[in-house]
Amino acid sequence: MAGKGGKSLFSLSTLLASFFGAAMIAGAFAYFNYKFSEYKFINFKEFVYYEKNDVFTPVSEEYIVIFYSSREKNTMNRLANLDLNLPILAIDYYNRVRTNTKTTTFLRSGTNTSLKFIQRFNIYNSPSIFFIKRIKDSLYKQNSMIRKLDNLDQLEEIKS
Repeated sequence: MAGKGGKSLFSLSTLLASFFGAAMIAGAFAYFNYKFSEYKFINFKEFVYYEKNDVFTPVSEEYIVIFYSSREKNTMNRLANLDLNLPILAIDYYNRVRTNTKTTTFLRSGTNTSLKFIQRFNIYNSPSIFFIKRIKDSLYKQNSMIRKLDNLDQLEEIKS
């Protein structure tokens, strides 16, 4: 009788181990799905931005996106003179026109596009910064968390 008791205990522990193993796999799957959905996508065919009067077409594999307010003193000039490791897409909350520089592309859009952008990326502060990376053609994926900058001087810290 002791043999049967040991065998049934063994079966119960095998069953519990299988259950916990399946639960751990399901938990890992849910976690990675959550992490994947945490970062958003932007398709520049759907989100139409303008450089002066021309429609913006992305050419680089990666960009630094800076959402800012041109009403903050000297912001546009500081962004124009920034030279970081990646090209910069500067998106102005107030959609003011500015000539692009070698390192910074100034973008503007219609109100609907601006609102969709703010909602998609949950942007609550200005200036905010994040990175995007091309997935294919004009589809880019957010490649970092969105950071709120206290001021544009903090961008020099990113230049490492």
